[in-house]
Amino acid sequence: MTDPEIYDGLTSILRQVFDDPELVATPDLSAHDVAEWDSFNHINIVVASEMRFGVSFKSSELEDLKNVGDFVALIRDKKAA
Repeated sequence: MTDPEIYDGLTSILRQVFDDPELVATPDLSAHDVAEWDSFNHINIVVASEMRFGVSFKSSELEDLKNVGDFVALIRDKKAA
């Protein structure tokens, strides 16, 4: 799976979670950039990503993420494993 495919999938997830058709997943996007990105919506993003990409995340893996770019790298690495 390529990075653009992952970004497209995350864009779809973010638009659905935040009900914002203009939202686009970019490498630098983080929770600080989206007002509604709270802990509940964070869980929704993680669960939707696990289902969409067919991967599972450990809490420790998610704690180190700073932005969407980090999340894309984690998904890419999990898909390659």
